[in-house]
Amino acid sequence: MENVVKQCVGIDVSKDTIDCCIGTIDSNQQMKFGKSKKFENEKKGFDDMLAWVEVNRKSSNLYFVMEATGVYYENLAYFIDSQNLKLSVILPSMVKYFAKSINVKTKTDSKDAEVLSQLGLERKLNYWNVPTKLMRQIKLLCREYREIKAKIVVVKNQLHAKKRCFGNTENIEKRLEQQLILFESQSSEIEKEIKELSMSDPEFYVKVERICTLPGVQFMTVICILAETNGFALVKNVKQVVSYAGMDIQHNQSGIKEGKSRISKKGNGFIRNALYMPALSASKHNEALSLFYNQLKDRKPAKKIAVTAVARKLLILIYILWKNNTKYEPNYEKNRQTEACLHGMS
Repeated sequence: MENVVKQCVGIDVSKDTIDCCIGTIDSNQQMKFGKSKKFENEKKGFDDMLAWVEVNRKSSNLYFVMEATGVYYENLAYFIDSQNLKLSVILPSMVKYFAKSINVKTKTDSKDAEVLSQLGLERKLNYWNVPTKLMRQIKLLCREYREIKAKIVVVKNQLHAKKRCFGNTENIEKRLEQQLILFESQSSEIEKEIKELSMSDPEFYVKVERICTLPGVQFMTVICILAETNGFALVKNVKQVVSYAGMDIQHNQSGIKEGKSRISKKGNGFIRNALYMPALSASKHNEALSLFYNQLKDRKPAKKIAVTAVARKLLILIYILWKNNTKYEPNYEKNRQTEACLHGMS
């Protein structure tokens, strides 16, 4: 291959190993992929991988592409960033549909690495934006908080069932109650730790407090969304943030067929979970969203559709308030229309 214009290292990450494939593209748009190589998913393996890449390097325009696979990609991502190399971290759903579009039927680690390399060569991807230490700590704590909250729900359901179970013993109930006390104590402890961390950055904390003026939204909801989006660092518009949360609408229509429309769910599930209860609250206590909710509920057969729509609205409002660094104004639309009318009369 002559006149290589771009080189991309696709990395498929697993718990213990990383599979790497180097692809190149020339000025005639011809691509070529080398044989993949496996390394350990640890510091020594990262060093060996970089040495291998340097030996096979053919262009100054070098990129690394990997999937966001749980937490296993993070050490490698931070390592690559520390070497001042270009890195893109993308959602698994994007890779899945790209593989389908190029008719890849084989599913192996080496093939996945090649697909990632081809994706990096063909597409212009956003670079990975390194979270600050504060955001990394808050994200870990927020996920722990959600896990504890989920355990509390499970134990409460078990306790409710045992109390109504024939032949149940007091010791079973007692142990469940002890678990519940422990989990609720840990939940409060984590929430306190998150708040103290947030307050360590006064500018960050003030912005969070301003968003909390939005009726139906509380501190932990805002913090969870900011942690999962890295403070909306890579988000440039409303459409992107909705898509990232998997709350974009999928239409199902072809010819005379008119199927059901629904949210894609191809995005961050932590954000969707964090918004569900606030959406229920906002549908009752936020005047504008309550009106929106009731209008939608009258037109749609399922209540959950209206709740999901309110959650989507809340996410958009949180994004706008964060970007503009402003408090929530209930009569914003009405005031803007009034100003427009007055401006037209002058």
